[in-house]
Amino acid sequence: MTSVDAPSATRAEALAALRDLVGRPDADFHDGQYEAIEALVDGRRRALVVQRTGWGKSAVYFVATLLLRRRGGGPTVLVSPLLALMRDQIAAAERAGVRAVAINSTNPHEWADVRQRLADDAVDVLLVSPERLNNPAFREQQLPSLVRRIGMLVVDEAHCISDWGHDFRPDYRRLRDLIAEIPAGVPVLATTATANSRVVADVAEQLGSGADVLTIRGPLARTSLRLGVLRLPDAPTRLAWLLSHLDDLPGSGIIYALTVSAANDTARLLRERGHDVRAYTGQTDPEEREESEAMLKRNEVKALVATSALGMGFDKPDLGFVVHLGAPSSPVAYYQQVGRAGRASENADVLLLPGPEDRAIWHYFATASMPDEDRARRVIDELSDVPLSTPALEARVDIRRTPLELLLKVLDVDGAVRRVQGGWVATGEPWSYDAGRYARIAAEREAEQQHMIEYETTDGCRMEFLQRSLDDDTAKPCGRCDNCAGAWYPGGLDSGAAEAAAAALDRVGVPIEPRRAWPTGADRLGVPVKGRIAPGEQAAEGRALARLTDLGWGGTLRELFAAGAGDRPVPPQVMAACVRVLADWGWAERPVAVASVPSRSRPQLVDSLARGLAEVGRLPYLGALAPADGGPSGAPGGNSAFRLAGVWNRFSADGLEVPAGPVLLVDDLADSRWTLTVAARALRQAGATGVLPFALALRG
Repeated sequence: MTSVDAPSATRAEALAALRDLVGRPDADFHDGQYEAIEALVDGRRRALVVQRTGWGKSAVYFVATLLLRRRGGGPTVLVSPLLALMRDQIAAAERAGVRAVAINSTNPHEWADVRQRLADDAVDVLLVSPERLNNPAFREQQLPSLVRRIGMLVVDEAHCISDWGHDFRPDYRRLRDLIAEIPAGVPVLATTATANSRVVADVAEQLGSGADVLTIRGPLARTSLRLGVLRLPDAPTRLAWLLSHLDDLPGSGIIYALTVSAANDTARLLRERGHDVRAYTGQTDPEEREESEAMLKRNEVKALVATSALGMGFDKPDLGFVVHLGAPSSPVAYYQQVGRAGRASENADVLLLPGPEDRAIWHYFATASMPDEDRARRVIDELSDVPLSTPALEARVDIRRTPLELLLKVLDVDGAVRRVQGGWVATGEPWSYDAGRYARIAAEREAEQQHMIEYETTDGCRMEFLQRSLDDDTAKPCGRCDNCAGAWYPGGLDSGAAEAAAAALDRVGVPIEPRRAWPTGADRLGVPVKGRIAPGEQAAEGRALARLTDLGWGGTLRELFAAGAGDRPVPPQVMAACVRVLADWGWAERPVAVASVPSRSRPQLVDSLARGLAEVGRLPYLGALAPADGGPSGAPGGNSAFRLAGVWNRFSADGLEVPAGPVLLVDDLADSRWTLTVAARALRQAGATGVLPFALALRG
């Protein structure tokens, strides 16, 4: 075969594999698909493919895998970020005759079989999460042999390398080290549908600085999508619009919310009004999430009300609509989510219902994901060459578990720490805080947030705006969006919808789960407790008026607790709502008295609330627990051990005539719950037979 004949032979072979994959004898390549396959198979190159959702990026790596395997190549390692995406990818591989298996946190019972199949060369594609690459057992026992035999490396959803926020995955930045280890001539493919020029440059760098990286970018316009933005005055009106018009939207779809509580509240309201929907968040049980995905794909529900946990790679080609209750923080993130709709249909509706609370939520997520220099140095200083587990480390540094785990991953990527069997160790390598980089990221985030506001308010074509935000120079007016063709969505509300939404959002009462055990490591901070909290010192389950993140009363409480809001007596409408919480509580035994937690920042608020509840309930108000000096010193914020140390022995019931019965304990804000736990302990030791905590707000 001459060199002239080789490309045509490769194309014919690739086309036959593509037709097997899609099950159509007349299928042909989209622009750029074969070029990417040829670069991987014949050129053994490194390639970055940036193409719109539904273009067929998975076809590129599955077809390339088949061809490389026929040429004697080893298995493809596919780094994939989400379990839902892995499930869809395995199903697609089976249709193409590609033998695909996964190693992830949900299938440890299958790992031995997977290892044996790999040893037998009976696997074409191994799917792993980026986090699995740094699992000590996988990294030390399985990865070296995989690297020696690897036929191709694929990095799916590669924009995760660059984006700080919901989708950022620190482990993705470790891929440069993996790429450096694989043998020369092994092709590498990175794919994404969500990349502007900044992300493209960053991903190309991860593929290897100085390497000849082929970038294939196609137009990102989605001709099936009909975009629109409907600005409504408040959360009740947005929910009333959904109640009125959800059934008017085509087929089944996704309703995105910015927070877990908003997703749960919205799903509950829609179900109560007869709509067949389910909530889907990062806190949803994994089995329930998988069941919900399957139900949506089979059109057995009208919608999933989801956070960003349902995003990358979820594959339902005929998804009919995407509605956002609140805007994502950037056009890039928005494009990624609306890309779920209309992948294999001519029409799909995409509507954004922005809210005034969006900016505050953006700010929270942006700042929560950023590494802090002081925290990073505390972590490094506590580590040595002796492994320390994450819970043990948490007890030594003033950082909660989730941000601590993220920080450890960032420091691991930076080379300052390393995960090993038994925990984490310091590498001893010099480390410096890259303040310039984080400042640039923060500035880019702010610019992207402003672009999202501009998308909401533009009078130009919305699809063109999104394309230009992703640096797509083929952008032009779509002729379909509300600005091009006029509003396609109704603006009115059904009779009773506004009242139903307002009533649902006026719902009050959130449980405050009591602490049952002392935090690990508290004794290292001078707090002489460990293990279970003695039953005679525990608080009972409590109540809060609402969460700060709730759609209903959360807005009122956010204003009350906002920085600079000042201290004042509890507003009458808030007091009335608190009385409703107590009326609906259903406690086993009615409280016989009211006490309060002493407050430094809001003494008027707490005192007026406690006195008001005592008056309405015709109960004696015992007063506030006395603030006591002494005991370990802690600071607000941080993890459980430090939170407990900050309030240990700080409250005394001396001077209060505590009766032998349940006492209602009033505070303003429940966060870690250690303040309520320690205060309840003091009341129990003073003679209360039970303590019922009550707070205006529950954080989270």
